[in-house]
Amino acid sequence: MKPEFVIETKRDLVEAVGTYGILPLFRNRISGFSVEEHAAPSAWFGSEEGVWEWKGPVIRESGCAYGKFFENKAAFVSMDWFPDLANLRRDGYDFDARYDDGLASSGDLFLYDLVAANAPALTGTLKELGNYKKSAEGGKTGFETRVTRLERQCYIIIRDFVYLRDKYGKPYGWGVAEYSTPEREFGKAFTSRVYTREPEESAERLLGHLRSILPEAGEREIRRFLMGKESGHVQG
Repeated sequence: MKPEFVIETKRDLVEAVGTYGILPLFRNRISGFSVEEHAAPSAWFGSEEGVWEWKGPVIRESGCAYGKFFENKAAFVSMDWFPDLANLRRDGYDFDARYDDGLASSGDLFLYDLVAANAPALTGTLKELGNYKKSAEGGKTGFETRVTRLERQCYIIIRDFVYLRDKYGKPYGWGVAEYSTPEREFGKAFTSRVYTREPEESAERLLGHLRSILPEAGEREIRRFLMGKESGHVQG
């Protein structure tokens, strides 16, 4: 990313998502490739509204996908590139086929089905419907681990952040994640494109894009960033 690039407003962030197509929120293995590193101090943790409050509006206004797609950290991915990312991370499988081939656990299937049946659904709603509680209370455990894995595999996304409101109707606290599936949120714009290529072809397209926007990054870092724990599909 260009070192002079600065995110000072919500519009700056929307435009950055459109320009780069893939934009991590936090610092990662590729130096300079994050909102955090290019946000003005006032927009990161300033006293006024900033990146943390803009996430939901940016998702809606840009039409991008958002979730923990890279190294278990959140990123914005435009619809120019998300179908290829999903194809790569899913290895060409829809979730039922993944489960039928023994590549997903019953616990992950349960949570995926829960999201798909109730989307859009807030974190608290999913935990309540799925009986996710502390093991000492007799409920299911592992919600955060499973939801992060499903995000990394691009089977679910965060479609928005919802703020709780006080008795005066004013929002407070951190926004609560609202989950959905790409199929529900993007419809044919996603379903007609996600499995049209071999996963390896999607990987090469994504690598080419990352090389073009990150000309100073090393090849090894780019590949490791793209593949994360879902390794084995990038050749050469």
